[in-house]
Amino acid sequence: MALLSAMKGKLISVIGDEDTCVGFLLGGVGEINKNRHPNFMVVDKNTAVSEIEDCFKRFIKRDDIDIILINQNYAELIRHVIDAHTAPTPAVLEIPSKDHPYDASKDSILRRAKGMFNPDDMISNRG
Repeated sequence: MALLSAMKGKLISVIGDEDTCVGFLLGGVGEINKNRHPNFMVVDKNTAVSEIEDCFKRFIKRDDIDIILINQNYAELIRHVIDAHTAPTPAVLEIPSKDHPYDASKDSILRRAKGMFNPDDMISNRG
């Protein structure tokens, strides 16, 4: 049974603008599960924040998803939900979009990683 699940693998999901989703779908990321739920959500200017939140919450509950890619500008809209997700999987990675460049200061994963390490320890261990 473990071999079967290891062979099947896990999915990457995407929450993003049309260009981002199309790019990842062309790369082979798209999947629809047995319940007919896709592993991606195209967000546009008419998409309510509650819809993005609901989709994110569905993705973190799915056991077939290991990574959630989300455009950083949409991650900002649901920051409280992303910050509340502390489980190691699915990992949440914030990515830039065509219209919104990546801002490292807003990335929750990067902020958590910086909090784990003391810069002074890194410098003193080089010698």
